[in-house]
This record gives sequence, C-alpha cells and structure tokens, in this order.
Amino acid sequence: MAKPVVPEEKRRRRRPTRSGTVLSERLIVETALRLLREHGSTGLTARRLGLALDCDPSTLYRYFRGMDELTLAIGDALIGEALRGWRASGEWRRDLHAIGLRIHAAYVAHPQAAQLTASRVTGRANELAADEAVLDVLRTAGFPLPDTVRIYHAFIDQTLAFAALDAAALALPRATRHADDAMWRSTYARLPAETHPRIAEAAPLLSTHMVTSAYPTALEMLLDSAQTALTRLSS
Repeated sequence: MAKPVVPEEKRRRRRPTRSGTVLSERLIVETALRLLREHGSTGLTARRLGLALDCDPSTLYRYFRGMDELTLAIGDALIGEALRGWRASGEWRRDLHAIGLRIHAAYVAHPQAAQLTASRVTGRANELAADEAVLDVLRTAGFPLPDTVRIYHAFIDQTLAFAALDAAALALPRATRHADDAMWRSTYARLPAETHPRIAEAAPLLSTHMVTSAYPTALEMLLDSAQTALTRLSS
C-alpha cells in the first residue's frame, strides 16, 4: 500500500538532512532533473535521488507516493517553466504562438525529462493553468466550443509530439546525432537525379531544413488553419 503523502506545511517543519538541506518538492524535482541530464531516465531511482539529496530514499515518499508521481511532478515543472513570465496580449494568434514555442523550448531544454513526461497527463497546477490559458485564448477569440476543443487538442498534442521527437534526437549521443545530421549531406545530397529526381532537386534545401526542428513551421500551419476557420465563421 502506498504511503500517505504528508501535507506541504508539515514537511517544511521536518528536520534538515544530514548535510543541513531542508527538503521540498521543488528541491526534489530540481535534483531529479539534474540526475536525468546526467544519467538519463534509467538513472533516476529513489536510491540515487536519496544519495544526491543526502537523505534516506524512504524520506522521498513523504513528498511523493512513488517515482511515477515524481515523474508527473517533473512534467508539471517543465510546463511551469514554460509559463513563467507569459501574459496574454489579447491577440489570440500571437498568444498561442508564444505558448507553443515556450512549451516546446522548455521540454527540449530537458530532453531526458521530456522523453519521460511528454506523453503523460499530470493533472497538476501548471498543466491545468496551461490548459486553461489555451482554452481561454481560443474562446475569447470567438471560436465556438467544439472548434475550441478541436484546435486545443491539435495544438497541445502537436506541441508535445514535436517536443518528444526533438528531445529524443537531442538525447542521442553526440556522435550519433552528428552522424544522423550528416546523412542529409553524405547520402541524400549525392543521389543521382536519374534514380531519385525529387530528392536530388530538393537536396540543398533538405540538408538545411532537416537538421532543425519542424515545430515552428507546423505551429504556423496549425494557426493558419485556425485563422481560416475563424474568418469563415465571421463572414
């Protein structure tokens, strides 16, 4: 049976760890993010986290019911990082563009954590705030509720899908990542027009575009589609 989680205010009154550190959810999540950067998802264990925080691993279960709940907290922290400092401008397209790029950037800044959390639904405060913000931007812009939900669904899933894809590439060993990028020049750019005419004509552009994220382009395409739908509604 999972141990009960102690309320935050009671945790703050607990004695510091052996090294004098006062534990908190935020400190545990920040330490977990560091371990993910250094060791990848397989390196995030209660034992290793306890060593990093200089506490008994069992202490962590006063803050999180298990490692899965910690995973959800990590995902929520990434969304919180994305939302920090964002304010609605009142221009729906500008606002959605900013939110999308912020969420994508926050995830790819922590590629190992992104791989672990991009497909999860946390139900925590930052995720709820992001969802409320996107829905509010769309409804305030005048989208009917069914269109709002449809666009919200595509917007969130597209953002997280690209974040997971780009994070997976960034999490590869550097040599592997460079070899993949070089393939567009070493193989694709050398294919003869006689056998691969379309690749051959596009090769110079492919070698430039394919080594960057397509998310900004995909985001613009989604917003173009939403803009067209809104214009049609008002005409």
